[in-house]
Amino acid sequence: MEYLDFEMPIKELEDQLDKCMVIGQESDVDVTNTCKQIEKKLETTKKSIYKNLTAWQKVQLSRHPNRPYTMDYIKALCGDTFLELFGDRGVKDDKAMVGGLGKIGGQSFMIVGQQKGYNTKTRQYRNFGMANPEGYRKALRLMKMAEKFGIPVVTFIDTPGAYPGLEAEERGQGEAIARNIFEMSKLKVPVTCIIVGEGASGGALGIGVGNKVFMLENTWYSVISPESCSSILWRSWDFKEQAAEALKLTAQDMKKQKLIDDIIPEPLGGAHYDRETTFNTVEKYILDSFNELKELSTKDLVAQRMDKYANMGEFKE
Repeated sequence: MEYLDFEMPIKELEDQLDKCMVIGQESDVDVTNTCKQIEKKLETTKKSIYKNLTAWQKVQLSRHPNRPYTMDYIKALCGDTFLELFGDRGVKDDKAMVGGLGKIGGQSFMIVGQQKGYNTKTRQYRNFGMANPEGYRKALRLMKMAEKFGIPVVTFIDTPGAYPGLEAEERGQGEAIARNIFEMSKLKVPVTCIIVGEGASGGALGIGVGNKVFMLENTWYSVISPESCSSILWRSWDFKEQAAEALKLTAQDMKKQKLIDDIIPEPLGGAHYDRETTFNTVEKYILDSFNELKELSTKDLVAQRMDKYANMGEFKE
């Protein structure tokens, strides 16, 4: 298990607990009470830390290397029923964007999402979860296919942003994302979007237009990352913590501003501490969302989605 800076007190207590248990196993000394005291202190420390996270700490937690990624959710929710589909039928297959057909709770879904890597080699293979234009065009191809056959769509969002390279711009990165936003707003099937990690800028919004939008508890959603915001405003990354607070990018901030529908709770410590519970909770939200949306007519489904986004940013003077 890897620990973030603010999690070091937890690591120290867990190390103490491990040593205490080893002493009990290797000697005749009764350490039961000592271990219980450490366990109690560990639980109290965890609650104290994770219930009072700053915006920047939540950004760090959303990037935790042990956190489950899109394919982890797909494998857990769909099992052997998932059939991955490839390519945009124009340029190539973008490994940063994955998608295909799968069953969740016996219901077929078209599932699309950004995928990061687990180590240096796979991170390069997945381009760190930053999709090129062909990735967004692949996503749109799959969503239009789902519309054709009346299959609901689920998207998993986890990206530091769309790939900003010169070649991506040459192939129409901005147009690809804009086209996705335009077409997703008109899809005639239920669309559920879940931010499972980072939700940065247009890279996230390119697959983020849905009837229901959920965020896991320790994720973020913003037009720009705290580091980039800091570098623009202060000409330095040293003010990323202040930028994170100012951006109001946490799930709680998004819910307060009515930019998302609900917050999916995570186990104490984050999604990676108890993956099975996280997967079960996400599955429940997906199925509840589908059961609610399937009652709407096609016309109402599209109208609800378009009204949802048209009402964002309204204000009174």
